[in-house]
Amino acid sequence: MEGSSPKPQSSLRASWAIQRRVIGALLMREVLTRYGRHNIGFLWLFVEPMMFTLGVTALWTLAGIGHGSNLPIVAFAITGYSSVLLWRNMPSRCIGAIGPNLALMYHRHVKVMDIFAARLLLEAAGATISFTVLSLFFIAIGWISPPEDIGKVLFAWFMLAWFGFSLAILMGALSEQSEIVDKIWHPASYLLFPLSGAAFMVDALPSVAQQFVLILPMVHGVELLREGYFGSTFKAHYDIGYMAVFCACLSLLGMAKMREISRTVMPE
Repeated sequence: MEGSSPKPQSSLRASWAIQRRVIGALLMREVLTRYGRHNIGFLWLFVEPMMFTLGVTALWTLAGIGHGSNLPIVAFAITGYSSVLLWRNMPSRCIGAIGPNLALMYHRHVKVMDIFAARLLLEAAGATISFTVLSLFFIAIGWISPPEDIGKVLFAWFMLAWFGFSLAILMGALSEQSEIVDKIWHPASYLLFPLSGAAFMVDALPSVAQQFVLILPMVHGVELLREGYFGSTFKAHYDIGYMAVFCACLSLLGMAKMREISRTVMPE
C-alpha cells in the first residue's frame, strides 16, 4: 500500500539525529575523561593550546628569531603555531583510540567513525578557540592588526582542519593493524613541524626549496591563512586545488581503511 514504507528523507533524518546524539555523548565522555570535573575542567580544551602558542610566541619574540620578512613576529607565530596545533594533534588522538572504547562498541549505534569524530571535533574546537581568543586579545591590545580578508582565514582554517581529519582517520585505522604506526607518528610529527610552513615564509626560500616544501599540503594552508591575515604585505605561494585533491585522496584512503577495520573490531 502507498505510504506503508517510511520515506527515505525521514529515515535519513532519523539516522542523522541518532548519530548526532551518539557523537554528542561520546564528546562529553571524552571531555570528562580527558579534563575531569575539577579545577577549570573543560576550559583546558583551549587553555592548553593557548599556553603552547603563547610560549612559542614569547620564545620567538625574545630570541628575535627571523622568519624572512618584516611581518610582526607575534602575528607570524600565532598564525604559524596555531595552524600546526590544528592538524598535528589530531592523528595522536585517533591512534589507538578504539581499544579504550571497545566496551562502547556493544551499542549498535556506536561506530568506529563516531569515536574518531568525537575526538577530532574536540581537538579542532580546542585549537580553533585558542586561535580565536589569542587573535582577538592581541588585536584588542594593538599588537597585531585585524585580518585583511577574514574569508581567506576561515577557508584556510577549514582546509587545514580537513587535512588533519583525513590524516587522523587514516592513522587511527592503520594503528589498529600495527602498533608501529604509533611509534612512527610521534617522531614524524616533530620532523614535519619545521617543514609545515609555521616558522618560515615560502617566498623567503630558494626556488628549489620552495618546490620541495610545497609538496606538503599543510604549507599551502598556512600560506593562504597568512595571506588572509597580512594581505598585500605578504606574498603567498599556494595551490588550494592541489591541497584539496591531496585531502580528498587522503580522506578516501582513511575511510576505506576505517571500513576495513570496522569489520574486524570485536567489542569486549
